[in-house]
Amino acid sequence: MENVVSKGIVVSVTASTLFGFLYYYSTLLKPLDGLQIFGWRVLLTLPFVAVFVLLTGNGRRFLLMLERARREPWRWLAFLLSSALLGVQLWLFMWAPLYGKALSVSLGYFLLPLTMVLVGRVFLGEHLSRLQKIAVVFASIGVINEFWQAGGMSWETAVVAGGYPIYFLLRRKLHTDHTAGFCLDMTLLLPAAIFYVLAGGAESSLSKISEHLSLWWLLAGLGVISATALMCYIIASRLLPLGLFGLLGYVEPVLLVFVALALGEAIKPHEWLTYIPIWLAVGLLALEGVLHVWQRSQRRRKWLGV
Repeated sequence: MENVVSKGIVVSVTASTLFGFLYYYSTLLKPLDGLQIFGWRVLLTLPFVAVFVLLTGNGRRFLLMLERARREPWRWLAFLLSSALLGVQLWLFMWAPLYGKALSVSLGYFLLPLTMVLVGRVFLGEHLSRLQKIAVVFASIGVINEFWQAGGMSWETAVVAGGYPIYFLLRRKLHTDHTAGFCLDMTLLLPAAIFYVLAGGAESSLSKISEHLSLWWLLAGLGVISATALMCYIIASRLLPLGLFGLLGYVEPVLLVFVALALGEAIKPHEWLTYIPIWLAVGLLALEGVLHVWQRSQRRRKWLGV
């Protein structure tokens, strides 16, 4: 069991590291813009996702979703909404580093665990622990400062922190919160991806690539890195206890901040009162995760008589 957990930790950290590198990677793909990079990412990642779904025996689930949509046509609208919510996040992740918004997006990923906790409380009736309540208070201080200093939270931060919980909640309601459901979301993004790859005439991505042939190799790398990161993330979710898996999820936003700083962005003096309380809030959630994992380990040891 310990060997499995150790492998899971390595795979999870690998996934976070690859996602962090992918955040920087989009800057290597200039002169392609954010939408064109998004299009290529979908086109190059989907085949890997489809193969993974088939190899893990989830192909039947994919077909069952299509069959249910055939019998209940309203589901197509829900599937399209789910796909659109995912598409916005995939685009924003590749767009932000190109246009000096990497820090804003990374802040959204720091806020995400808090907004997920709140969504669980409001929509799923989940109770907040004492540490979670304190974390919400700290995060609220950061959010209030952002509104006070900047007149509102940046839309990039709001889209990540608010968009992902809606996406996950919708997938749960639709019973598509599995790899086959993710594959369907990606498949429905194909028309938009093809459009953004081909659109633009003389400024299309194909025209730009013909002028910068090294982009072919970089785009191939985009597909491999994106798919590998995703597969590592899914494998880690199966190898690790849920509490430890959630705890290791905090590694990624830390790496995103490092990438943003490496790209020349900086935290302004008045923004520290936004970032520090939010980081403290995430730290409290991480502490709760550590305590949960430790308590579970102690119970297991007691049960085994160790």
